[in-house]
Formats: sequence, C-alpha cells, structure tokens
Amino acid sequence: MLVGLAAAMVAAVAYGAATVMQALGVHRISAVDVGAPWRARILAGRLYAVGLLLDAAGFLAAVVSLRRMPLFLVQSAIASSVSVTAVLAVLMLEVRLSRTEVSALAVTGFGLVLLAVSAQEGPAHRTTPTLGWLLLGSAGLVGLVLFTGVHQPNPARASVVLASASGLGFGMVAIAARTLRVGQPWWHTATQPTLWALLAHGVLAAVGYGFALQRGRITTVAAVTFAMETVFPAIVGTAALGDAVRSHLIPLAVTGFLATLAGSITLARYAESTGVTIRKA
Repeated sequence: MLVGLAAAMVAAVAYGAATVMQALGVHRISAVDVGAPWRARILAGRLYAVGLLLDAAGFLAAVVSLRRMPLFLVQSAIASSVSVTAVLAVLMLEVRLSRTEVSALAVTGFGLVLLAVSAQEGPAHRTTPTLGWLLLGSAGLVGLVLFTGVHQPNPARASVVLASASGLGFGMVAIAARTLRVGQPWWHTATQPTLWALLAHGVLAAVGYGFALQRGRITTVAAVTFAMETVFPAIVGTAALGDAVRSHLIPLAVTGFLATLAGSITLARYAESTGVTIRKA
C-alpha cells in the first residue's frame, strides 16, 4: 500500500511543481527581447522544459498508483496538486495566501489523510475487452462535447462545456490506466483498445482544458474539471472496478473525498490573482 500512496503523492507534487516551473518559464521567455538569439530564448525557457519533464514524471507516478489504489484516492490526490502549486507559489513567486486559502490547504491535507486511511489497496477487477472498446468509443462522445464547447458563442457557457469535456477526458484516462492489462510480451499491449482509449482521451482532455482557460475564469474551469475528473472515476471505480473502502470506514472516505475536492477547488482561485495557470497533464 505504501508504494501506491507514495506514487500518488509523487504525482501530486510533480504536477504542482510543474505548474510553477512552467509559469516561471513563460514569464522569463516573455521578458526576452524579440530580437534575442535562439540560445537566449532556450536558456530563458529551460524552466518550462523542466515543468514538462515534471508533468511526465507525474503522469508515470499516477499510473503506478492507479495500478494499486482506488480511483477515488488517486484522483483526489492529483486534484490536490493545486495545494503544492499554492505552497510553491508562496515560496518562489512571493505570493501571499489569504486565511481562506491557508484553511483550504489544511482541509485538503486532512481529506487526503482520511482517504489514505480508508482506502483498500488492490488492483482493479479483471475486465473484458468490451470495456476497452467502450472506453475508446466514449472518446467520440468527449470529442462531441469538446466540439460543442468550441462552437458555443457565449464564453462563460463555452468554458463550462469545455472544462466538462476536459474533466471527463482526464477521468477516462484514469479509468483506462487502472484497467489496462500489460500483455506478454509487453508490446502486445499496443493492440489493446484500452491503451488507445487512454491516449485519445488524454489528447482530448488537454485540448479541452486549454480552450476552456482561453474562454473562462481559471477558478471556474479548475472547479468543473476537478469535479468531473474526480467524481466520475470514483463512481465508476466503486461500482464496476472493485475499488473498495476498508470495513466501517465509509464515512471517513466520503468525508475525505469531499474535503479534498472542496479544498482543491477553493485553492484554484489563487491562480486568478497571481497569473499562474493551473496546468493538466
């Protein structure tokens, strides 16, 4: 269990740190003169590259955790990466958090502790290839929601629709990662529809998140995305994949889940006053 929990925490720290590194990288790149040589631009943007590497590391750690821990725990931990971003923003960007945001940090941490105590370790139930094809087919539905949001003339409504598409996509990525079976030899995994579903949903989710941030407020976009990518997989995991809570600890799990989600959504608002963009990987 320690491996799964540690991997979930590594994913949250990596994603949160990636956000700050990318924000610093973008800031330094924008400060470089237009006529500056390419070497100067590359050096200025090296922190952005570090952020991308951290995103990749976070994704790998999340996959490791998803192979061992319930979706409701891993997805909550990933959503809490905004807490890491907030702390690092204080240390590196000289951001000052309000009392509400400090309280939200405490609530998020408390919620994660409750989830860690209540979650039952174990792999997902073995699924049939049909689920993989359903996951791959659902990429068409997420793409349709994304298309609808892109062509929505009202920016506020568009951002909600696009954030919903992004959250669903990220949730599907988590479900696919939890149910993916590595074949023997390993390259046989490439023939599984679950793997292609993971890739397709990952692309759609990233595109949807980017468009959503262009159309709406960071707080709204982050809140909708966090809710969709956390709640939906949690329902699927407990209903169909065998994700379980330890005996008599269901109240703790529910409390921890709601506390983590509420704290993460509350912390998302700090981005609007700091200019830090909460990034998804």
